[in-house]
Amino acid sequence: MKLTIVFLLLLTTVVGAIGFGRAKTRNKTVADWALGGRGMGTLLFWFMNAGEIYTTFAVFGIAGYAWAMGAPAYLAFCSVSLSYAIGYLLMPKIWRAGRTAGLVTQADFFAARYEAPWLGVVTGLIGIGALIVYVQIQLVSLGLVVALTFGDAVSPLVAHILAGVLMTAFVLFAGLRSAAYAAAIKDVMMIVLVVVLAWTLSDKVGATSLLDVFNLAEQRYPGITKLPGIDPGATTTAVWLITSALNIALGNWVFPHLFQISYSASSPTAIRRNAIWQPVYSLAFFFIIVLGMGALVAGTQPPGGNMNAALLQFVSNKYPEWVIGLLAGTGFLLALAPGSVLLLTAASIFTRNVVTPLAPDIGERKSLLLSRYAVVGFAIIAVAVSLLQKGSLMSILLNAYSAIGMLAPGVFLAFLWRRATAIGVICGVVAGFTALVAPFAKPYWASVLPGWEPGLIAMAINAAVMVAVSMATRAPGGKGIALAMGPNRR
Repeated sequence: MKLTIVFLLLLTTVVGAIGFGRAKTRNKTVADWALGGRGMGTLLFWFMNAGEIYTTFAVFGIAGYAWAMGAPAYLAFCSVSLSYAIGYLLMPKIWRAGRTAGLVTQADFFAARYEAPWLGVVTGLIGIGALIVYVQIQLVSLGLVVALTFGDAVSPLVAHILAGVLMTAFVLFAGLRSAAYAAAIKDVMMIVLVVVLAWTLSDKVGATSLLDVFNLAEQRYPGITKLPGIDPGATTTAVWLITSALNIALGNWVFPHLFQISYSASSPTAIRRNAIWQPVYSLAFFFIIVLGMGALVAGTQPPGGNMNAALLQFVSNKYPEWVIGLLAGTGFLLALAPGSVLLLTAASIFTRNVVTPLAPDIGERKSLLLSRYAVVGFAIIAVAVSLLQKGSLMSILLNAYSAIGMLAPGVFLAFLWRRATAIGVICGVVAGFTALVAPFAKPYWASVLPGWEPGLIAMAINAAVMVAVSMATRAPGGKGIALAMGPNRR
């Protein structure tokens, strides 16, 4: 029964998604493929946006973090609410710039705003790197779901490769509109799954109610329901929560795939409506966190103590085959929908902003073909990296946000300050990455600013250097400023 449910759910979703996408756009150009015709209304945009909140990390990563750490999983609530407060202001500006200049990628924006094609190449490569790190989350989780579905018959290596093949096959045939359709099905299935699990959780763990699950966890593991969590000596203090939430919120809309999603909306009204209501939608994190706590109370022990597999193991231990099949099928969709957007974005950046500057006469047909080859190449790289990754989904996520956060000052100041320059952006990026990855950086920041998220520190240094260098260099011309700030801001 488990395999039947997974197969039927995947088959109907993938066929429906491809049919839906091709009915609206024939994907004859990279822009068609990557932006879905720039016509996503409020409802479709909602699911596309939510698709980037409720990924495998949102379910397996947060539940696993609650199982292993406890209260630090509350980060999910804080970061999503902050992200949409910022998105309400920022995303319509991104949409306007994209519609005005016909932009397709985030790197297009950097090149046009700062009137520096070379900056588009550099920021494009940084964006691709961050996206590949983010794809790891989906592949690691897909590998776990494949292992749950097929058991010992599939090795971890085969599970990761199969996960990469599934994601690649989906994105090759599905453009952005198809991914939005799959995201809609995935969100509905996720809500159904969370309701089923939360409704029955108390009985499965011997609690009287969902809130009693927290009481039982606190009784057995004193301190788990408040920071720093189950380990009183952990660095996950209130300072960590605040700085990590800020780092995620500021970096969220700087991810290249969310730039492209912003371009795809039919109007800024669709964007603002989503930004208003999405924090309410994120209340589902409460149920995901309590499921992680419930798995701990039930004594769940995932293979090798892997926190990423805690929820999967709990459901496998406590629920019938049809629920396990529902979880596995939903897990596939949780990875395929956002993962396809990530690979699609990386491929479109590679074609438009890395290859096209070197071969400007490549043509649309060859560009689209090259983008699809690039999807395969990036998927192979992501699979290789994910096989070497031993950390939690939370640690992978924070690494991805720290990397992409190096572009945040260049994005925000582009809309706020006319003096921002391309040289300032690149100098800030170099300074920020130095503060983030230099051998001395991690122990130094831990001693000087204990508990602070290193990515936020690096972002602040990046912004300070960018401002200083921009003050000393020539500002871009009026066309670049008008793109981001409007025709009257000269």
